[in-house]
Amino acid sequence: MAKRKRLEQAPKELLPFLSRRGFLKAAGVTGVAATTVGFSSALAGCSTSSADVVWSNWTAYMDVDDDGNFVTLNKFSEATGLTVEYPEDYSDNDEFWAEVLPLLESGESTGRDIVSPTDWMAARWIKLGYAQELNKANIPNAQNLIPELSNPAFDPGRVYTMPWQSGYGGLGWNKALLQEAIGTSDMTTVDQLFDSRLAGRVVLLSEMRDTMGVVLAWQGADPTNFTSDEFYAAIDFLQSKVDDGHIQNFMGNEYLQPLEQGDLVAVLGWSGDLVQLGEDFGFNLPETRGNLWTDNLLIPVGAANKENAEKLIDWYYQPEIAAELAAWVNYITPVVGAKEAAIEIDPELAENPLIFPTEADLAKTFIFKELTDAEEQEYSSAWQKLLGN
Repeated sequence: MAKRKRLEQAPKELLPFLSRRGFLKAAGVTGVAATTVGFSSALAGCSTSSADVVWSNWTAYMDVDDDGNFVTLNKFSEATGLTVEYPEDYSDNDEFWAEVLPLLESGESTGRDIVSPTDWMAARWIKLGYAQELNKANIPNAQNLIPELSNPAFDPGRVYTMPWQSGYGGLGWNKALLQEAIGTSDMTTVDQLFDSRLAGRVVLLSEMRDTMGVVLAWQGADPTNFTSDEFYAAIDFLQSKVDDGHIQNFMGNEYLQPLEQGDLVAVLGWSGDLVQLGEDFGFNLPETRGNLWTDNLLIPVGAANKENAEKLIDWYYQPEIAAELAAWVNYITPVVGAKEAAIEIDPELAENPLIFPTEADLAKTFIFKELTDAEEQEYSSAWQKLLGN
């Protein structure tokens, strides 16, 4: 795993919260050994892994100690004796889907016991019959799921999925470089993202719903209920920004490295990712609203270790573990009791709005429109053309 800069204090755009170093020290988990757990960040790619669970997840989505060890995963292995292989091979839902779909279609194992799709992609896994029903007897802590996420339209009653984390798609930037370019170290509007002085140093997300949702809202459309004309107006605008060189690229998690290295000034990015870069970087929801999403834990058909995977899901629904994880990744936890557990560690942690959002913050978000099959095909085709595919 590529280690992220550790937070020594909260970005000024956010309420104060405990640094990762301080959190791990307070929790008594600094320096946990990884010698008995057999973690790997290499792509699994086949069904012959010797690990007891193989879990594909997104980059920068797990708590890490000073030596680069996955802390709460280590604790799971120490508590259960089960080894976990943890490839961080998600950077974009469509890319991951394209990799595993040929295996699923041919009836072969994906080599994974848990995958981590966002809601709309989880819906596709379920609809096509590529997800296994969860045995809740192996996940007693499922009762700790917050009620707001317990009955989504794509998976009523959470038969096939359990939420992993939720977060925001919004504005991210390098404070010093933004100050140098446009005279302010704070970014609150999409207008600033498209300021001509940032030309060639801006990256947008390759996830259609995140980028298009933010642009649609900025243009005055409703991302939860937009028209075809509004969609194509946003596409045409973005194409003009590609053509004039303002947009350098569209990326998944890969934007983190060039942003950290100073090759980019600003991005449309994900909340927890930006906070993990440290105090020299900022994140804000745009004044015109940002995207609210949830990533999920799903067991694919053909998984070799379903029961072990369910035990791992159950592990992360313990409030104390959920709080420990959230303190690092800075995403919204789906677990009831995690806030109380966070208070026990440090009261400031429970005031972090990226983990425990306020109603005011949520009012600045949208959940992207659920697309029909025809809309999905049409809009995805237009989006891929914009991306140059």
